[in-house]
Amino acid sequence: MPEPIISVSGLRGVVGESLTPLVAMHYVAAFAEVAPPGPFVLTRDGRATGAALADCIRGALLSAGRDMIDAGIAATPTTGVLVRQFAAAGGIQISASHNPPEYNGLKLFSNEGRVVPAELGEEVAALYRRGEPAWARHDTFGQSRPCGDPLRRHLDLVLATVDVERIRRRRFKVLLDSNHGAGSLLGAELLAALGCQVELLGGEPDGRFNHPPEPTAENLAEVAHQVQKSGVDIAFCQDPDADRLAIIDEKGRYIGEEYTLALCMKHVLSQRPGPVVTNCSTSRMTQDIAAEKGVPFFSSAVGEANVVDCMCARQAVLGGEGNGGVIDPRVGYVRDSFSGMALVLDALATRRLTVSQLTDELPRYEIVKTKTSSPGAQDASRLAALEKHFGDARSSPLDGLRLDWPDKWLLVRASNTEPIVRAIAEAQTRAEAQRLCDEAAKVLSS
Repeated sequence: MPEPIISVSGLRGVVGESLTPLVAMHYVAAFAEVAPPGPFVLTRDGRATGAALADCIRGALLSAGRDMIDAGIAATPTTGVLVRQFAAAGGIQISASHNPPEYNGLKLFSNEGRVVPAELGEEVAALYRRGEPAWARHDTFGQSRPCGDPLRRHLDLVLATVDVERIRRRRFKVLLDSNHGAGSLLGAELLAALGCQVELLGGEPDGRFNHPPEPTAENLAEVAHQVQKSGVDIAFCQDPDADRLAIIDEKGRYIGEEYTLALCMKHVLSQRPGPVVTNCSTSRMTQDIAAEKGVPFFSSAVGEANVVDCMCARQAVLGGEGNGGVIDPRVGYVRDSFSGMALVLDALATRRLTVSQLTDELPRYEIVKTKTSSPGAQDASRLAALEKHFGDARSSPLDGLRLDWPDKWLLVRASNTEPIVRAIAEAQTRAEAQRLCDEAAKVLSS
């Protein structure tokens, strides 16, 4: 049977193949063994296999002698809020994020309400691989209790970051595409609290996706067409666990995920200047915005845990990843589509511009993302050949290999969540970015 894909923050796999009930139970039991005292928060997105996996994980936690708080269907960022709210030992979100329907996974949260840092994640993975868990005696089993309202605290935290009355006065017409994931539950409530007129697509969190779950331009073509017909001011598009946010403007133009963080960063820095952090695969727009505002900019390795580590170390006012993941410390150290929606609406209300006008003010780059399953593409010798081939670039081994020029960059690295190697390039033209990716592919396959 194939192995699940294990990263520092969790695992994911095809249900019934690499992800089975036993895999889930043993992995969770390993987490329970190393986590501090206290209950665990358990949540899941809307995937059809989530309820059955939740039953298995609930049994594993109780059998490991740990209490748990069952919050049912909730977004990934809500899990982090709940962990802090209940002073829990940790949290477990059942989700495969943007992967296809046959996948599911587990994302682990520390008692700080953030995705587990690398050291703890590696300890859990090592215990999982070691074998049979340490199950509790019959008289030391844990107990389960319901959560109550899992959304209220998260909603209040997001609303506190923006001028609610200013947004309400604009009466924005918003299309929210939750694509039958977990995002509709808090998303619709948040937009209503902000006085928006909401058109909701995929509001039932049952995992029956209307389109492939990753919020890319190709996958959201029908949603963009709906925007043109509906005449809304903006469309927000979430992935199934609602930690990523893509935007479609009032003209039906897919702005995408890279612009989500840039729009939020420019708005936040206009009100609260301070250090900012993104990972090394995020658009250079954010670095340019930081330079324009005169604030320190820091880059981390790819992965939410790495971004959060750097944000904490640098006391960043905002951070995130170019996949539409905005991290606002005032709400929590988790990528959060709800923070992204609120901040963008606040920017629109403050500037009294359309989203297309706000976007057109941003620095302009073209980014190309490719992937290959070619074996050995991440070998040190291949990366060395790549560095030699692009000898005029400044190189960094922070995460895989990143090559920088004054007006463009290329990153080649192994994915944390899929058995592939990614090549990402950004330049002032799409043709140049594509050329960098194509040249990289030739060197890696030679």
